[in-house]
Amino acid sequence: MSDTEQYTIKSEPFYQPQFNETELYEAAYAARMPVMIKGPTGCGKSRFIEYMAWKLGKPLITVACNEDMTASDLVGRYLLDADGTRWLDGPLTVAARIGAICYLDEIVEARQDTTVVIHPLTDHRRVLPLDKKGELVDAHPDFQLVISYNPGYQSLMKDLKQSTKQRFSALDFDYPDSSVEASIVQKETGVDEGMADKLVKIAHAARNLKGHGLDEGISTRLLVYAANLMKRGVTPADACRMALVRPITDDADIRATLDHAIDAVFA
Repeated sequence: MSDTEQYTIKSEPFYQPQFNETELYEAAYAARMPVMIKGPTGCGKSRFIEYMAWKLGKPLITVACNEDMTASDLVGRYLLDADGTRWLDGPLTVAARIGAICYLDEIVEARQDTTVVIHPLTDHRRVLPLDKKGELVDAHPDFQLVISYNPGYQSLMKDLKQSTKQRFSALDFDYPDSSVEASIVQKETGVDEGMADKLVKIAHAARNLKGHGLDEGISTRLLVYAANLMKRGVTPADACRMALVRPITDDADIRATLDHAIDAVFA
């Protein structure tokens, strides 16, 4: 299997558009413009990129960024084997060579000295220097770089530099409107409309507490988790406590408030 085939999404991922984000992304891709996706946890950023890669018929290489990630993790390194040393391309280099969409998820989790390596790929040069190998990789004509992060959950020490931000176009994402979010939960899990509406109502109760005891609200992803537990016989109240409340807070008062909301919704 070729690298292109390995990273190609074979079947259509479910994605429910909220506004004209698909058309905007298509225009950005046509210009091979780097794109930054901003939005809260679990609102559909990664699913959107998967859907667009499928829609455009382009391979997708996703990198989950973390604070231990080095520049070598992105671009590649020399490895020792029985015959001596050999070079192994990192995911960013592979994407640049084969013309894939490279998606750096939660980019601010990576160290700033690591993210600097993307700069030559995000301007008119479209090149990736492999300093350790002494090679300059010209990006394939189909290559595009996409990054994502949650701007509401970053400290000043974990924000992108302006020198990085201004290399990208940007799309703002948020949780969908209630009716759209309920339809997403229905489509993803098969629960009925009434149950999906109740789950969304609980999510809104939690999101209203963001900044008042909660760092993050209940995501659409967690609503899908709760619905899937219900489909497997778990009572609605237990499913909501397990999937919606316990993951987002350890504060006893906040838990009690959300548990009360669950009981009220399912009374």
